[in-house]
Amino acid sequence: MSPIVLESVLTCPRCGYAQQETMPTDACQFFYECCNCKALLRPNPGDCCVFCSFGSVKCPPIQAQRGCCG
Repeated sequence: MSPIVLESVLTCPRCGYAQQETMPTDACQFFYECCNCKALLRPNPGDCCVFCSFGSVKCPPIQAQRGCCG
């Protein structure tokens, strides 16, 4: 099994701004405010968090192939 990656680059779908962030390991992050355009990002339908929708790396529970958010 590959090591869990905790850093992901979130890319805003509205303005294209990319920002590296550290993912939480104990909870899903449902909201993220773009540092550039201030858009409030929410997960796409079917995704558990903003990292799974807009990140360069999926969230830690998904990487570990276990259920996320309960």
